[in-house]
Amino acid sequence: MDQLEGTPALVRVTRRLEESAALDGAVETLRPGVRSAFGSGTRGAVLRGDWLGHALHPLLTDVVLGTWVSATLLDLVGGEESATASRRLIGTGLLVAGPTAWSGWAEWSEAGLREQRVGVVHAVSNGAAIGLYAASWLARRRGRHGTGVGLALAGISAVKVGAYLGGHLASARKVGTHHPAFDSD
Repeated sequence: MDQLEGTPALVRVTRRLEESAALDGAVETLRPGVRSAFGSGTRGAVLRGDWLGHALHPLLTDVVLGTWVSATLLDLVGGEESATASRRLIGTGLLVAGPTAWSGWAEWSEAGLREQRVGVVHAVSNGAAIGLYAASWLARRRGRHGTGVGLALAGISAVKVGAYLGGHLASARKVGTHHPAFDSD
């Protein structure tokens, strides 16, 4: 009997990602460069949040997600007078997306193979979202608000995939920096 039988579809898909040797080539290709650029030395410690006693990545993801979700809400219910605010929110999310990704790569560099497999798909989903939101921002900047809204709606869909996988890594697999004081009762 399949161990995953009877579990929710998203759990089955996520477990299959964790076990997918097809992702190992990407993991092995990325690992040395990511570790060197984001995961080692003082830079890695800062990006992981060692100085904070808590992973930095979730704090930054809240800014990106918050701005993009807020922009989407304005697009859907705010009317035309919200167009400038929505574009500014998207731009703010794009500015924070870089440091957010860097902090995620720092955490990824310390994770095990199973988590790194999921992390690659998480990063691809978020990369797609960043591309879609960048295109949305440019379209809006060029006066094509409707196109920008459509691109942002596609972007929020990619964000949902990335957020689910990121939540899985942080909650189910406990990927993330924390101070040893939190290990004791």
